[in-house]
Amino acid sequence: MSRHKLGLFFGASSYILWGLFPLYWPLVKPANPLEIVSHRAVWSLVFCLIALYFSKQFRATFEMFRTPGVVVRFALASALISVNWITYIWAVNHQHIVEASLGYYMQPIILVSLGVLAFKEKMRKTQWWAFGIATVGVLVLTFDFGRPPWVSFLLAGSWGSYSLVKKKLNLGALQGLAIETFISLPFYGGYLIYLAMHGTGQFGNGAKLTTLLIGAGVVTAVPLLLFNGATTRLPFTMIGLLQYLTPTIQFALAVWLRHEPMPSARWVGFVFIWVALVILGRDLIKSGGSVDNSLAQPD
Repeated sequence: MSRHKLGLFFGASSYILWGLFPLYWPLVKPANPLEIVSHRAVWSLVFCLIALYFSKQFRATFEMFRTPGVVVRFALASALISVNWITYIWAVNHQHIVEASLGYYMQPIILVSLGVLAFKEKMRKTQWWAFGIATVGVLVLTFDFGRPPWVSFLLAGSWGSYSLVKKKLNLGALQGLAIETFISLPFYGGYLIYLAMHGTGQFGNGAKLTTLLIGAGVVTAVPLLLFNGATTRLPFTMIGLLQYLTPTIQFALAVWLRHEPMPSARWVGFVFIWVALVILGRDLIKSGGSVDNSLAQPD
């Protein structure tokens, strides 16, 4: 499989899995969002350490701590992904999935903008049309809420910034996630210990809930590793456009499974976005593997 096709497979797989996340997080109630994120981080680290050991990358990974500049960037990435995780889990468990999906619709716009401005990537005319139509849809949805959609802004801003930091680092997916979760371990591990000492944590309250909390690490690590693998193989613009898969799945779950309200104006906004998806899909099929993969590398 070519580098481009492998990148497409990694990217599409990660976004589909993220789109299905609203089915998982309600299962770990009554754990609060911070407790869930803490388990996500700690068990993701365990998953990564095991994988690093068997892939014989353990020592090489943690030798990176000798480079202060790299550590600072990973600390920033760790903080940004934490904001994203906490915001998203809160939104899912408080019936704000539509607003969360709007945030994920905003993210590709930010990623595409960063790809063009920060990495000097080029887009075909058809891709610009898809980008413009999707932007109109996002604006319609934003005005329809009648207030600033803070959940959407936090999700889009934190993930776009996180993606930029990871793109600049250009490090292996497994190594990057291991370092990020290791840096956050004192905070999240300390919080879980605090909950255990006060008897308010949900870990250990039943085999099913405990298993799901541990599983949070796996369901977190797998799509993130796939995404990070895609960022080193695809142009930033294509990564941003592919990301519309995630909010589309989330939207469907919110409306038809969770029965969240959908006023007429909101439908109009989503129609604009779906039209953009059709245009993008046709363009990707026609372009095949002709994308210049050198654009995927940072300056």
